[in-house]
Amino acid sequence: MTTLDDLADVRAGDKGDTLILAVLPRDPADLGRLRAELTEATVAARFGLAADRVSRQVLPDLPALVLTLAGVLGGGVTGSLGLDGHGKTLGHHLLGVELSDG
Repeated sequence: MTTLDDLADVRAGDKGDTLILAVLPRDPADLGRLRAELTEATVAARFGLAADRVSRQVLPDLPALVLTLAGVLGGGVTGSLGLDGHGKTLGHHLLGVELSDG
């Protein structure tokens, strides 16, 4: 089984209640595979969200994807009682997404 963690690193950021995840393949040659498999629907399912709460940008000049997940931070850094108000461990959660072995 191949996971996202086998191919990429993830950096997390936040804007209020919105989590922003940058997915950076370690080998730029894997970007096409990540574009095909790391869809809005796949990410939404991983986080238990409706698909319309996830948007994805493919950066044309960088081997990277940017995922924006609306409303997942429980009010944001200053408004949440959660221990991970910044969403850092949620980036790690994304790395567990299973990818096809082909």
